[in-house]
Amino acid sequence: MTANNSIIELCNVNCHHKCEIFMPNLCGVNQKLLAEALSALKKESGSSTTSTLSAGSSAGSRRMPSPPIDDDSDEDRIALDKICPAKTRPKYRKYEIADFQFLKVLGKGSFGKVLLAELKGSDSYFAIKCLKKDVVLEDDDVECTMIERKVLLMGSKHPYLCHLFCTFQTESHLFFVMEYLNGGDLMFHIQQSGRFTEERARFYGAEIVSGLKFLHKRGVIYRDLKLDNILLDYEGHLRIADFGMCKLQIYLDRTADTFCGTPDYMAPEIIKGLRYNQCVDWWAFGVLMFEMLIGQSPFSGHDEDELFWSVCNEPVHYPRFLSKESKRLLELLLEKDASKRLGTVGCVHGDVKEQAFFQPIDWERLEKRELEPPFKPKLKHSLDVQYFDTTFTKEAARLTPVDKEILRSMDQTQFEGFSYTNPHTTD
Repeated sequence: MTANNSIIELCNVNCHHKCEIFMPNLCGVNQKLLAEALSALKKESGSSTTSTLSAGSSAGSRRMPSPPIDDDSDEDRIALDKICPAKTRPKYRKYEIADFQFLKVLGKGSFGKVLLAELKGSDSYFAIKCLKKDVVLEDDDVECTMIERKVLLMGSKHPYLCHLFCTFQTESHLFFVMEYLNGGDLMFHIQQSGRFTEERARFYGAEIVSGLKFLHKRGVIYRDLKLDNILLDYEGHLRIADFGMCKLQIYLDRTADTFCGTPDYMAPEIIKGLRYNQCVDWWAFGVLMFEMLIGQSPFSGHDEDELFWSVCNEPVHYPRFLSKESKRLLELLLEKDASKRLGTVGCVHGDVKEQAFFQPIDWERLEKRELEPPFKPKLKHSLDVQYFDTTFTKEAARLTPVDKEILRSMDQTQFEGFSYTNPHTTD
């Protein structure tokens, strides 16, 4: 590099220092995908490249939008094939960090980051959950991490659970490579629409019921059901994601007693320190259904203590606009006595699927993903991140470094056997 050149700080583009002010902001834009979109536009519509550039670069410049409009424009149609999953599946082999190019930050939390990434040399895109090993060790979460991997592998056999492609590790991080669900989470969509129609809430609720029953049948308590953990794919079907709080081997003769979960969704028996089973998931499902149908939580408080008191003691108030079928479902799910709650084995009110609220659902077709979703995300291409918070997507897609002294003091043996490639998602 000569003295007359400079490097753009975020995307490392090399250009003449006098030209830097004229460079477009291409940080985070996949140039290969942009070129393909331009080519497709010329072939299919013959329209100018200006409009396509706007669509192609939206992944790097969009702000959090209003709900997408329903009209089918030319821009919606040109990249339809770019929204679908890759036509060719990656090869079955061991993968490592050098195989992926990080493109966008999709989310962040105490656990680490979720990054949108491209598998190099392919048309495959993934969401990669990156965990810092020092944080995992500090929080004593090694077992939880291995359980999460196990449940993700289980979920690869079900249409409404998030699918795992592979796991690998570096000296400082653990990586879960999962399918990229670009339709956003239900919390995002609730914030946009206020509340869902009964039809839409019923559809999502039915797919969640299918996923929960799959887990429960295999002795898994999910324990973290909430709007944030329900993601939509490009077609509008959902996936239950984030299995870091799962508990395994819970059957009729076994219970759990760990105090964990998201406060707004925690069942009374967890708050009271009682032993519990899968019924806590049906309570959380009731809270989630209430939020989808009404647009707010059934319980509130100025702090956690007030919220917990409300959950354990206050009756739920139901708006008049609720249908009798939806109100009855919520009443049975938000039963404070776990032994009487809908979802309990041998419940006198029957199975969750048998409730009047779900009467319009053809469960056999639902299990085969044959039901038409009531809402389909309006995506421009595979890398469209309009359904993710711009607070995250504007950040540089980089791993947070770990101090070298911490790395040297780490016991790496605890992560032996973590790396794995799922044969169900590869050729």
